[in-house]
Amino acid sequence: MAATESAAIPGSNIAVRVAAGLLRLWEWCFGAISMIVILAFLATIPILNLMSLGYLLEVGGRIARTGKFTQGFIGIRKAARIGSIAVGAWLMFLPLRLLSDAWQSAWLIDPTSRQTRILWFVTMVATVLVGLHVAWACFRGGRLRHFIWPAPIRFFKTIFHGGMYAHAREGTLTFIKELHLWHYFSLGARGFFGTLAWLLVPVLWMIGARQITLPGVAFLVSLPGMVIFAFVLLYLPFLQAHFAAENRLKALFELGTVRRMFRQAPLAWWSALLITLLFALPLYLLKVEMIDREIAWLPSLFFVVFIFPARLLAGWALARAKKREKPAHFLLRWMSRLAAIPVVVSYIFFMYLFLYISWRGADSLLEQHAFLVPVPFLGA
Repeated sequence: MAATESAAIPGSNIAVRVAAGLLRLWEWCFGAISMIVILAFLATIPILNLMSLGYLLEVGGRIARTGKFTQGFIGIRKAARIGSIAVGAWLMFLPLRLLSDAWQSAWLIDPTSRQTRILWFVTMVATVLVGLHVAWACFRGGRLRHFIWPAPIRFFKTIFHGGMYAHAREGTLTFIKELHLWHYFSLGARGFFGTLAWLLVPVLWMIGARQITLPGVAFLVSLPGMVIFAFVLLYLPFLQAHFAAENRLKALFELGTVRRMFRQAPLAWWSALLITLLFALPLYLLKVEMIDREIAWLPSLFFVVFIFPARLLAGWALARAKKREKPAHFLLRWMSRLAAIPVVVSYIFFMYLFLYISWRGADSLLEQHAFLVPVPFLGA
């Protein structure tokens, strides 16, 4: 009998570890989805969208510093907590909304009836109880299970013990501090204006050329702007990753350093450039029609989903270049350089093509969502 029990213990331990691993995997996946939604929501709010840009820049910067893809998934567990609080609160307030609708309907039919007064009283009591339940669930950690079971015995013990307010205040302040919101905002603001400095001259040149009515002359005038823009595209993703890794605005303009690092990992750089520009093209389709502000966060989901892998790869290419001491073979470097030309030219071609279906016309050239905040998705 003892042998049977001792044999059953390892099996039960394995089952517990597997269950715990599945729960951690579920939490991580839920956190990743929550992070995408949070970034998409922030991307639609002026000023706050710099936090979204700062986070995406930090993704590439961390991978460039550490060389590990896992370091690019920042704050996933905290995003899971924010997501669980949002989902749990929404589920708890859903019956309350239905009850409120019933009371409003009864009030419209007969404001002085007994049923209306009863519904009003029940709605007020339910509002207080649900509010306390949501606050108590957040106090315990904000996981989904905390919203499902109120743990009444623990609730009364905590009340009688005292110190709930101080504990909640300290926990909330610590949680907010660990989000590093100011760091992402600062990184996004500096990255935005530094990137804009790179893009402004060629983009304004091309916009000015578009004002010429003669197509042939307009093309010839815009050609120098296209050439400058193509040169900027070759290095801008990696300059941004270098800037985020160093956390210095000056690093965003260290073209010589970035060009030297290209020699160490040319294939990785070409792959990152291809994905960055390729994944940016489908987002131009979202410029066809003005988007209502109420649903502007929905297309921003596509912005985050497409741009996030590009940031990962840009940081990865930079990390590979830093690890290698010697430059790659001469032929490999030049093959990567030559292969980058059709990638950049194709991007500029399709970008110009999308100008004819964009509701903002030539002004949409300023909306380089591959490198800046998702301006075209801010809505009306």
